[in-house]
Order: sequence, then C-alpha cells, then structure tokens
Amino acid sequence: MEEEQRLREEADEKMISTAYDKLIADYLASRHRKKVDLITKAFNFARQAHKGVRRLSGEPYIMHPIAVAQIACEDIGLGSTSICAALLHDVVEDTDYTVEDIENMFGPKIAQIVDGLTKISGGIFGEQASAQAENFKKLLLTMSEDIRVILIKIADRLHNMRTLDSQPANKKYKIAGETLYLYAPLAHRLGLYKIKSELENLSFKFEHPEEYAAIEKKLESTRVTRHQSFDQFTKPIEEALNKMGIEYEIRERVKTPYSIWSKMQNKHVTFDEIYDILAVRIIFTPKVREEEVNECFNIYVALAKIYKIHPDRTRDWLNHPKANGYQALHMTLMSKQGHWIEVQIRSDRMNEIAEQGLAAHWKYKDGDYTEDEGELNQWLRTIKEILDDPQPDAMDFLDAIKLNLFASEIFVFTPKGEIKTMPTDSTVLDFAFSIHTFLGSHCIGAKVNHKLVPLSHRLKSGDQVEILTSKSHHVQPSWIGFASTAKAKAKIQAILRRVSRDHQKAGEEILDNWLQKNGFELTPAVVDQLAKFHDVGRRDEFYQALGEKRVILGEKDIDELKGKKKNDSGGGWRKFVPFVKAKKEEEKDEKPELFIVPDKFNRKKPIYINEENIHQYLFPSCCHPIPGDDTLGYIDNYNRIEIHKRTCPVANKLKASFGNRILDVKWDMHKKIFFDAAIRLGGIDRRGMVNDVTRVISNQMSVDIRKLTFTTEDGIFDGSIELRVHDCDDVQAIMDGLKEVDDLKEISRII
Repeated sequence: MEEEQRLREEADEKMISTAYDKLIADYLASRHRKKVDLITKAFNFARQAHKGVRRLSGEPYIMHPIAVAQIACEDIGLGSTSICAALLHDVVEDTDYTVEDIENMFGPKIAQIVDGLTKISGGIFGEQASAQAENFKKLLLTMSEDIRVILIKIADRLHNMRTLDSQPANKKYKIAGETLYLYAPLAHRLGLYKIKSELENLSFKFEHPEEYAAIEKKLESTRVTRHQSFDQFTKPIEEALNKMGIEYEIRERVKTPYSIWSKMQNKHVTFDEIYDILAVRIIFTPKVREEEVNECFNIYVALAKIYKIHPDRTRDWLNHPKANGYQALHMTLMSKQGHWIEVQIRSDRMNEIAEQGLAAHWKYKDGDYTEDEGELNQWLRTIKEILDDPQPDAMDFLDAIKLNLFASEIFVFTPKGEIKTMPTDSTVLDFAFSIHTFLGSHCIGAKVNHKLVPLSHRLKSGDQVEILTSKSHHVQPSWIGFASTAKAKAKIQAILRRVSRDHQKAGEEILDNWLQKNGFELTPAVVDQLAKFHDVGRRDEFYQALGEKRVILGEKDIDELKGKKKNDSGGGWRKFVPFVKAKKEEEKDEKPELFIVPDKFNRKKPIYINEENIHQYLFPSCCHPIPGDDTLGYIDNYNRIEIHKRTCPVANKLKASFGNRILDVKWDMHKKIFFDAAIRLGGIDRRGMVNDVTRVISNQMSVDIRKLTFTTEDGIFDGSIELRVHDCDDVQAIMDGLKEVDDLKEISRII
C-alpha cells in the first residue's frame, strides 16, 4: 500500500513538473519582461496551499491553476502579473489564505485580480437574485478596473470545460449553459475567436453528445474530399502569390461542430446542404508594415483574377476594424467544383489579434498596463453604467450584459461628420442614448440623411443622424421595444424605475391622506384588501396605480373596508371571480398533484419521466419537449420541476442565472402517450403533392394529422404539419418517409 502511495506521489510530481516547465518555457519565448522568480514564487505558494487536494478527475488540484496560467500565457498572450494571478486564483476561495495575505506577498495588483476572481459568499443582490449573477457582477466590477480579470476567468472557464467529463450531468448542463450564454459571447467581444469556438464546441458536446458525435463522424468521413478541394482551390492562389513575391502561409479552416449544428438548426438544413464547411485563410508578412492594408487589397485583386467573386459577400474590416480589434478582408469565391469558398486575408499582426484578441495590443510593464483607447473602452463604460444601476432581477441583469456581446457593427455619422460605431439593428433611440442620457431621455425623433424618422427607425451603415429633442418629452414604457442596445435598455429601465418609485411614493401619500380623512389606519392588511378589491397583485403596484391616477378611491372602497355587501350593479364583473376560482380549484383537484422538491433532494441524480409520473412535472409552452429530446429539469420558485429542451432559449437563461436548480432528466417512456410535434415542409408545387404527403403519414406511418397548412407562390410551396406522436423516433421516421416524396426539397422539425 505504501509502495502504491509512493509511486502515485512520484507520478504526480512528474506531471506537475512537466506542466510547470512547459508554462515557463512558453513564457520565456514570449515578448514579455522575464519575471520568472515572481511566477515561481506564486507557483510554490499555490502548490503548498492546495497540497493534498485532488480534483474530481483524480489529478492533483494544482494542475488546474497551472493549466489556467498556460491558457493565459499561450492562448491569450498575457504576462507575469496575469500568470501569477492565474496560479493563485483559487487560493482565497478554497484555502484559509485571504486577499490580504496575497497582497502582502505579491502586491496590490495581483491581489485585486485574485479578489475579482474569487466567488462571493453571502448575497449582494438580495434573495431574488442568483449566486451566478452575483459572482458575475463582482467579476465585471473588477473587470472595469482591470480587463485581465475577465481574461483569466475565460481561461479558467476553458479549462473547466475541457475537464467537465468528471462532473455529474446536472452540473454539466449548468456549466455548459452558462458558458454558451455568457462566456463564449464575452470571449467573442474581446476578440478571442479561438477560445470562443472551443467554448461553444465543448458546451455543445456536453449538452448534445449524440448530435456532436454524429457531426464529428460526418466531418471525419468528408475529410479526404475536403483536403482535395482545398488543394485544388489553393494551387492557383499559391502560384499567383509566389509570382508577387509575398511571404505567406495558407491555412484550411473547417467549421466547428457547434457552428455546423447551429446552421442546421437555424436554416433547417442537413449536414450535406452546408457548403461553407471549408474556408481558406491567407496569412502574410507585409514587406512594409505601414503598407499592410494595401497589400491585403493587392492579394484581393490577384484572387479576383483567378476566381469569380460573390458580389454581396465581401467584408472590409481593414479600414474600420471590429470593436474587439479584429482586422481582415473577407471575400467569397466560386471554386472550379461549383462551391462558394470564403477566403480571409490577414497580415501576421492581424492574425495575432484575431487569435489572442485585444490582449495582443497591450503592453504590460511592471504589473501595470496601457490599453488601446476606442471601442473597447466604450463597451467597458457601458458595462460600468449597467453595474451602477443594478437590475432587480438576476435574469434581467445577465440579459442586459449579454445583449450586445455578439453584436456585429455598423458605422453612422453625426451631423458634424464624426464616425460612431453602433451594433447592427441599432435604432435612432439607441444612437441618442449612446451620445448622452439627456439626449435619449428627451428624444422625439431624428433626421436620418436629412429625412424625418421616428424613434424606432433602424439605422444602416453610412447613415448621417441628427437627433431631435423636446424638454417636455419624457421616457415612455413602450420605448423598451424601440431600443436594441444594452446601454439604451438599461438607461430606459433605470429612468422608468425612478419614475415608478416617485409614483409609488405619491400613491402612498394619497392613500394615507384618504384613509385618515375617512377614519381608517394605514396598515398592510388594509392596503392588501384595497389592492385585491381593485384586482392589483402587489402593494407597490397598487401604490403606483394610485400615484398615476389609474385608481381613484371613492365610496365603494369605504364600503369594502367596512365590509358592506355590494349589490349586483356595484360589483361589476368582480362578483363572478370567486365562483371561477372555486371551479378552477375543483378542476385542479381532479389532476394528480405536482411533485414538490423536498429539502434533502439529491440534485445530482437524474429524474426519470415515465407514463405514471409525467403529470407531476410542468411542461412550459416555450419549447414543447417530447420523449427522445435532450432535456433538463428546473426547480422553480415553488419547488416544482419544469421540463425544458436543453436548446430552449428560456432554459439557456435559467442555466446561466440559476444553475444550482438545474436537474438531469431522462425519458423512460414506452410509446403509450401521444405528444404534439410539427414538421415544416418546402418544395416545388405540383398536383397531388398534398395527397402524397398525407398518404405517407397516415397510411405508411399510421399517424394522425391534427393540422395541415400549405401556401404556394410562383410554383414553390411552404407548409407545416401538426401531428400526434409518441417520441422523437416517430418524428424521424416520418421525416425519413417524406424524403421519398418527389419534389419535396426541405423537411425539418419545428417543435
């Protein structure tokens, strides 16, 4: 036994030393100032602090901080301050050491970053918020002081995703969902495309293992033909670039399983119908650094002489880089095999920024850093503004942060000709709030290219915008629908909340004065009685209704408080409510009771849904899961369990906001119960098409059609069929059967 222990310890030591030596070698090969002593000190301190602790995977815990530091160094290009913080990032959270201890040993900057990465114990949002939102808020607060906090957190998340196999299923869904909802968009916003793609891919792998494996298998089976296409396509390009005397390399870029799957879902196509799986990347070293943009266009012209260019798919991010620093020239060319292939042209510097994000811009000196001014700072300021006015609900807060993380950009001009970058789909109202809160609050419209337009008008690249205001015009609740940027939405909600609080205060004073005048005392019971009488759910809503003069107190309210019986004419429709409620209660009693999660419920174990217990769970209308779908459970505020598809947009928010309430769900159904499903069809219209479709479904599959909708335009039809099926296998069998119908070109499941 002792011998086994000794051998295990020796193997651990070797594993740790190898990983640490690689980290130091990669750091020494970087362009940073060489502070190996500081990194060694942080490593030895973290190693001692985590001594004897193992991860769920069985490896020594110190391997995780080393891996995070490795990602920060190799993939993001960060320096000694970040590497030390990465090595120490779990010390305060998981051991008895404090932030003060870290500061005393490593200085205030490393301590501040470690503190930003340490989870909160005890709430700062209040009961209704989630721990995830609280910790994310703390992370962003520190990020607005030092961007390296979020970069290390993304590195931490990437390593956790790489080692997620050892976690129970409900934890996998929580972490994968949170990653897809928040961390992948953050990596995208910071220009970390390589990391963003890996985060998305790993999330997809753990949430939908079967679909992931199927796409991987398809990619492997098409690998040889893809390589041949690449070689044939790039051969004339190489000849042209060699003639021009350009130093370059051409890389094959293959779409990730996640992006293929997303396209299959969004466009309702099969794997074989996706033609942009292959893309080509040309990375060149400019002869003169200052001329790299011109050299990109020279390559563009050379390629245009070889292949036909798609006129609508050229993207110039050279003269106007993306907000995260990305620069490149994209063009789409028609290959000799008849496929459109995207070509990305970048200099080596542009490629470094694309791989490592904005970190490639920054120069770190003695633990401090300077960063490029510009769009990133604007985004950080927006984050700060949202943080300064915390949302009352955790999901609202996370939504506000996420809103334009993935936004692509348009360029618009002020009346003086200054250029402003805005997210795509921005409206006049978004533009007004981006310039100044006062301008947004009093905006009545705008002149876009000298023409009058409303607040809701969506802007396009190249528009010149002049905002029109009026001091008598104020923010309206409907404006939320006119805004699409996080900044504008956050500002509008903050103003509306402030106005709402003012109305509530006024309403409380109105009620207090009215009660005193009529000989009553202001108590919670009295307020609740009056609120119920006016069909208002909560006290604050009732105060607001009074303050806004939507409710006027009168004789009927005095009768209600005195308990007088109201005649039929006075009671209005309200007199029927008790009867309706009673009837609903009777109906409810006939159904089996919903399962209520007990206090000591094991959330790590999956719940199995079968014919006997299916009525004990809630099936919200957002996603219509049926047996065979990848599903999860969510414990709601009343301790009931909701069942969602793992792809459901509502479930994605729940995973990110309330991950500790997520459960693993498995189906144990035996084709006894029917569920609703819908299939979308498209193709070439002809006589007998509907008859052929219904014959396949009704005769061959013996499935009942509930509803059939067909529309035809210019010989092309679009249709949907609503069916009653037992499970996903039934749906797949029907879709396979329909593929045999002539002229039916598109078949996909809707729900």
